[in-house]
Amino acid sequence: MNNNSSRRNFIKKSILTTGVASVGTIGFSANSVISENSNSKLHREVWVAGISQMDLVTKTPQLMVDEITNIIEKIATYNPDIICLPEVFPFSNVQQQLSLSEKLEISREVLIHFSELAKKHNCYIICPTYTSENDKIYNSAVLFDRQGVRLGEYRKIHLTEEEINMGLYCGPSNPPLFKTDFGTIGIQICFDIMWDDGWKKLKVQGAEIVFWPSAYAGGVDINTKARQHKYIVATSTHKNTSKICDFTGEVIAKTGIWEDNYYCAPINMERAFLHIWPYVLNFDKIKKKYGRKIKITIYHEEEWAVIESLSPDILVSDVMKEFNFRTYDQLVSESEIAQEKHRH
Repeated sequence: MNNNSSRRNFIKKSILTTGVASVGTIGFSANSVISENSNSKLHREVWVAGISQMDLVTKTPQLMVDEITNIIEKIATYNPDIICLPEVFPFSNVQQQLSLSEKLEISREVLIHFSELAKKHNCYIICPTYTSENDKIYNSAVLFDRQGVRLGEYRKIHLTEEEINMGLYCGPSNPPLFKTDFGTIGIQICFDIMWDDGWKKLKVQGAEIVFWPSAYAGGVDINTKARQHKYIVATSTHKNTSKICDFTGEVIAKTGIWEDNYYCAPINMERAFLHIWPYVLNFDKIKKKYGRKIKITIYHEEEWAVIESLSPDILVSDVMKEFNFRTYDQLVSESEIAQEKHRH
């Protein structure tokens, strides 16, 4: 599996020959549906990877960087589009005691190293470590593109009291949005999950995936954020589970007993989330016209539906336009406008 085509074709063929059985943390489930054109990459197929530092303990930051680098080399087998690393990972589970200024100096070398890895493996890398500007030091997550170019950084908005006492500064209250070649992404870090302001602002700006490097796993709070804001949330942590949660709140992939330090899974971004009524009246027409090229997943009690393209030549936006569908977000936004007019 030396390239995207061979890797994805191998997985799809394996699923077909096993009766579409589960393939564990690779991300497919027992009800996965394969496109009729299984040799083609889906229009917006994105491979996302995250890391857990569970049971990784080293004496120095350099040795931890070596451990994480070895994990990235394993992940590289899947040719990921983006890899997210845990919060200030070079200094987590490390025995050596360092001052903040020493950590900052090491962080500069760490960023150079992972910039080179991003270029080597032709993938985006989110590298959380310490950065500085105007004599202020931040808990940050730096984003590198496929060429190792630094696209920007997110600075943790909500620091813990311990971090403030260390001498760190809180980042700006408006989190940046990053444009990649596969979609629009945002970042939150660990303690940020206790507040909703950053998550909500990313949603308003149009984030499709939000990455959450953290010291802890977050548990059901991650599922809640994904479901609440209707975007994908992918995590990387110091301990326990790292995972991807879909915009429905369901887990797509996660670390576990047999793959305790990383996950790498495909996400089909060519989808739309909508409230089911009255669009359900046209679902049979869509099925009849598009067959296996379009997948419709219904959440009966919530009255949600997800429309997903399984063909590289069909855009969900075109199907939505053809049948005059509105996304869930469009419905909520337009309903709020109508409600405000009615109040005056």
